[in-house]
Amino acid sequence: MESPKPFLRLRCSVQNYDWGRLGEESKVARLFSHNSSAEVDPAKPYAEFWMGTHDSGPSFLAGDGAAAVTLKSWVLENPSALGEKVAARWGGDLPFLFKVLSVAKALSIQAHPDKDLAEALHKMRPSIYKDANHKPEMAIAVTEFKALCGFVSSEEVKDVLTTVPEIQELVGYKEASDIIKNKEHEENIEIKASLQSIFTKIMSASKEAVSEAVLKLKGRLNLESKVRTLTEKEQLVLLLEKQYPADIGVISAYFFNYVKLSPGEALYIGANEPHAYLSGECIECMATSDNVVRAGLTPKYRDVQTLCSMLTYKQGFPEILGGTPLDRNILRYTPPFDEFEVDRFLLAPEESVVFSIPGPSIFVVLTGEGRIQRDAAAGEEMVMEGDVFFLPAHSEIRLSAAVAGPLQLYRAGVNSRFFN
Repeated sequence: MESPKPFLRLRCSVQNYDWGRLGEESKVARLFSHNSSAEVDPAKPYAEFWMGTHDSGPSFLAGDGAAAVTLKSWVLENPSALGEKVAARWGGDLPFLFKVLSVAKALSIQAHPDKDLAEALHKMRPSIYKDANHKPEMAIAVTEFKALCGFVSSEEVKDVLTTVPEIQELVGYKEASDIIKNKEHEENIEIKASLQSIFTKIMSASKEAVSEAVLKLKGRLNLESKVRTLTEKEQLVLLLEKQYPADIGVISAYFFNYVKLSPGEALYIGANEPHAYLSGECIECMATSDNVVRAGLTPKYRDVQTLCSMLTYKQGFPEILGGTPLDRNILRYTPPFDEFEVDRFLLAPEESVVFSIPGPSIFVVLTGEGRIQRDAAAGEEMVMEGDVFFLPAHSEIRLSAAVAGPLQLYRAGVNSRFFN
């Protein structure tokens, strides 16, 4: 068995989904180009940069003669790199998948199944739901990052049903009126059944009804924009209509919280919670899965019945994480999931930091260049933008920024609370 190396440089995968930013405008493209010495196609979208062991976008050991060795196969052959606790809990694999996203237009309205549902969906439709794992996730904004996430409050639902006639028509005037007049809703008492009923009715509407409603909505908002300033949500609806004409996602956007993250802010999304990323660039981490149940704003397969039945229908604005400082150089983002956490390292020119790692970790250099040293006996190695490396459990490293400018890295690892 090969003994763990100081660290493993990785050659990572890219996903060219059509919602990605084009060419050099995409941070994903620039990272991929530096990481793999690949030319960037200016006409091609570069959406996601994958770092980890998932079969849909595997990472490979970099270097001469290592191109065919995946990180997944190396970890299987070197289980000590995971550490005893991680190996015992998750078997011979990393429990997290690390990504960078560059979003030019809206992703699908989607949710990720919990473990039980993931296993059932994978068994029923393995060609669509390609693994049996759940997929809680977290996004950390690198630029301003916009998303739809979770259902709006009861008061906002009532307001939508009162002020958006196109939705009243799809829901039905009697059902809309009953919800608006119901005093229980004014007291913010749980309205899961009502919300599920109207949301399912909207998402299940015929193509003809949706097309007509979106056309009416677009015409009305364009007309009203001449005499008043449209709300942010209304402006978003018109933008979504341009990206996905006659799509039910345009209508359903009214029911979701419109979230704007500033750089450094983060959002976590649990199982069975609806969301759609809209624009911007982010670091993303999740449990090792690629399971997505979609129902709008997408040309891909839509599973409306599954989505509407699986959602929690929890209401209210999502929690925004600002990160917890470990010291002046490191911010830690800790979601309520054992599988992962993310650290951001920001070092000024010539600044250094020493960092201990309890579990297996993947690092990505987002900007700048510097040096890394695993232990005092090992030599330093240069790192720069696009470099990705795996470090085994129980490592201690020293990171140093170069003279020329600051160094920014992100680390994904198993949640520290798992080790406590």
